[in-house]
Amino acid sequence: MLIYKLSHITHLWEAPLILDSKPTAASSWPEPFRMSSLRRLADCLQDSEKVAAFQRLCGVQAPPEWGPAPSLPRPLEPGAPVANGNCPATQPDGTSDGRCRFQGPCSVGEKGDVWHSNGVLSGGACGGVEAQIKPPKKEEKPGLGVPKKQPRRNSLTGEMICQDFTIRSPFLYYLFSLGTELGNELFYILFFPFCIWNLDAWLGRRLIIVWVWVMYLGQCTKDLIRWPRPASPPVVKLEVFYNSEYSMPSTHAMSGTAIPVTLLLFSYGRWQYPLAYGLVLAVCWCSLVCFSRIYMGMHSILDVIAGFFYALLILAVFLPLVDLVDSFNLTCTYAPLIIISLHLALGIFSFTLDTWSTSRGDTAQILGCGAGVACGSHVIYMLNMTPDPLPEMLPLLPPSLTVTLFGKAMLRLLIGVVILLLTKWGMKKVTIPLACKIFRIPCDDIRQARQRMEVELPYRYCTYGMVGFALTFLIPCLFHVMGLS
Repeated sequence: MLIYKLSHITHLWEAPLILDSKPTAASSWPEPFRMSSLRRLADCLQDSEKVAAFQRLCGVQAPPEWGPAPSLPRPLEPGAPVANGNCPATQPDGTSDGRCRFQGPCSVGEKGDVWHSNGVLSGGACGGVEAQIKPPKKEEKPGLGVPKKQPRRNSLTGEMICQDFTIRSPFLYYLFSLGTELGNELFYILFFPFCIWNLDAWLGRRLIIVWVWVMYLGQCTKDLIRWPRPASPPVVKLEVFYNSEYSMPSTHAMSGTAIPVTLLLFSYGRWQYPLAYGLVLAVCWCSLVCFSRIYMGMHSILDVIAGFFYALLILAVFLPLVDLVDSFNLTCTYAPLIIISLHLALGIFSFTLDTWSTSRGDTAQILGCGAGVACGSHVIYMLNMTPDPLPEMLPLLPPSLTVTLFGKAMLRLLIGVVILLLTKWGMKKVTIPLACKIFRIPCDDIRQARQRMEVELPYRYCTYGMVGFALTFLIPCLFHVMGLS
């Protein structure tokens, strides 16, 4: 009897534990089912049809004869020969030489078969052909179809888009064109100088440090993952310059996230302004850049989302180190030697990840600019020419906007950017022939010569290193002499 009562009590004690341990709905799913659900979600966000649907929603009309895109395998087979940013590097007859190479713009075989360019199927991008933009049909209502000028031509590969399409919303076209320019060289050569010369050199240096880290990691990740661009058709390619690069992650989305977030985190508290203004600017900036990449047909939704979160992850890890890195760049005696060597080594490493694409040149360009800015900042700090505000002076009050202040700021920007462009042009004229001569590479075709690592790495690194050095040292010295400081 005692044994029975004890066993009965034990049963009652265990009963609530059994009831409380009832599994939740999510945890009751089998592990393969959860993994397949994530895979289906990733495939959905990666689908080129979603990109085409967003383009149609925004008024980009593709030719009606375009059908749905055939499914393209995103991850390539291990060991498969890859043309950088393109489909597997096979000849039109199906054979392959087994090497990884850049295929360039698509070419037409004897039977009229078109080699696949990066995410472009037959009838897509054809090198050397002018872009043809479909005018509105006669039966269409006036004002609905707006013919646009041809998209940008890739000056490095000669690739052009030869797709018929109609822009039905000029406002969205120009808005998203502005958004995509926020991640291009033209924006950087205006934005960073304006920050350093007219706003706050302390803030500008930190923005460039973060920009170099984010862009370098993003470009290297592209060459490691090797996912192609969205398929065309059904996607209309409104941009062509970066078409030879891989797609995952979107480095435009990474820079469009990292720059405004860093600007907000480092400027708020140092400058007096309402936090709401900074938040609105960061959200609008980031959203415009991210949506513009889908609108332009250059990235899938998954590419943009991955770029956004990848940038936030990099910021979470590296932002606490920015002050330490900037202090090292300014004060360490051997900082210029260490910076130049480190950035050059990173550039050489990135060039070994894959065959030629615009991604490699951009990586060397970013590293060179970062090294030049750091060296110029070191020299000007040692000369004590433009000291940063003392901590007692913080937070800084934005000055009143006057005609004189605005005029001097625009004059500094105009003179400085002209000097930067002249520096870039002069260094390009010197470094490319010099590198070709040193490494005995024919320079009759500059486009082909620039695709060699022996030419492109020193050309990009030295050219943009001098641009960065002029940005932070030579031009501020000129402003000091001219009384524009």
